[in-house]
Amino acid sequence: MERKNVWETYDAKEQKKLEAFCGEYREFLDHGKTERECIDTIVNTIEKAGYREFATLEKSGEGLKKGDKVYSVWMNKSIVMFQIGEKPMEEGMNILGAHIDSPRLDIKQNPLYEEGGFAYFDTHYYGGVKKYQWVTIPLAIHGVVVKKDGTTVEINIGENEEDPVFFISDLLIHLAQEQLEKKAAKVIEGEALDIIIGNKPLVLDKKSRSKKEDVQGKEDASGKAGKEAVKAGVLNILKESYGLEEEDFISAELEVVPAGKAREAGFDRSMILAYGQDDRVCAYTSMKAMLDVGETDRTICCILVDKEEIGSVGATGMQSRFFENAVAEVMNLCGDYSELKLRRCLSRCCMLSSDVSSAFDPSYASSFDKKNVAFLGKGMVFNKFTGARGKSSSNDANAEYLAHIRQIFDKKKIHFQTAELGKVDLGGGGTIAYILALYGMNVIDSGVAVLNMHAPWEATSKADIYETYRGYKAFVQGACL
Repeated sequence: MERKNVWETYDAKEQKKLEAFCGEYREFLDHGKTERECIDTIVNTIEKAGYREFATLEKSGEGLKKGDKVYSVWMNKSIVMFQIGEKPMEEGMNILGAHIDSPRLDIKQNPLYEEGGFAYFDTHYYGGVKKYQWVTIPLAIHGVVVKKDGTTVEINIGENEEDPVFFISDLLIHLAQEQLEKKAAKVIEGEALDIIIGNKPLVLDKKSRSKKEDVQGKEDASGKAGKEAVKAGVLNILKESYGLEEEDFISAELEVVPAGKAREAGFDRSMILAYGQDDRVCAYTSMKAMLDVGETDRTICCILVDKEEIGSVGATGMQSRFFENAVAEVMNLCGDYSELKLRRCLSRCCMLSSDVSSAFDPSYASSFDKKNVAFLGKGMVFNKFTGARGKSSSNDANAEYLAHIRQIFDKKKIHFQTAELGKVDLGGGGTIAYILALYGMNVIDSGVAVLNMHAPWEATSKADIYETYRGYKAFVQGACL
């Protein structure tokens, strides 16, 4: 089955809408390079659209009725949004679920050291990465440091034009003969992914020298801070700029990400090249579909979660009970909660697990089954199953559900394609779909095709992004199985 290139179906008016939508999406990516930043951006956006936090309703004793919009944030890294429908929640909801974490480097709890005249931050990579892709590129540091007194210091260094950036060094080609003999997985080891953060030793002024106030407790005749003077220089900057001590790293969450803004790609500007599109492209389109849908018969819900890249574990991952608890809270505010009704609600939901799929790459054609792969520019992607090799750890959507979705999409003229991640025996991947399927609800993976998935810079088609938004909107309006 050959699918049309979506660009061929748009008139000038539709292309104008597409460009506006993708411009806003790029801004979202620029402001949301970590989970916490995504949550802040999302909350600011949805509150302007009339969403209210659970806590405000609980304090006022106010209930929920048809058309009301509420949300709940969990640990500043996950969020769930609800728009109350006309039918009782016991009859089920229509759910969009995506993740907002992306592969990156995390700074360790005891990270700062000096070696060979350089100051470094020691890192631990997060999620599935090709480690060699992260060397020699400009990097930024984002995150928070929580001090012992509870004060939170927000860090965002490397994104503004006047900011410094950071980097990981690599061996010069002239001396790399032995390195080039290694397998790709070993060319750069995980413990070698330490970022260079300084090279200038601390020099104490006369006032400091007279009071013997050097950082490391020693000074030489020139006024330098002595041993580990470069590290001392970095600590001095952190103290002056952010009020931080070295021990504050113990209670810090700092992420190292590629520096720079999302960009249009290609002479025709048909693509977007940016960090973190897996899976923030599906998170953004899901959120926008919720905001633009209008009133619905069934309650609609959007879940945007953390930790998918490492198995959906932890308190902010999809395996946590925060979603189930939030549904119970909403039913209670609607005046219609019981444990049995909660179970019925969850089992009768229809869900799109909104996650990206691999795009066909002609440069590596042998890794794909060309009949069953997604192509950039051919619309939203459905993966009936994901998993690895023999569908291991996969949700496998049933035929009845796929037929129902086909009917919805054909009615709204949504362009979509079906795909698998790659050739059967080459590997695979997972999503949050199987976790929600544990409740017995209908779930299928759907989203945007991505080129360079999990690389520092990933590529998507503007047309696919826009069609996915249209598809999510049609789904929450029309699904009922």
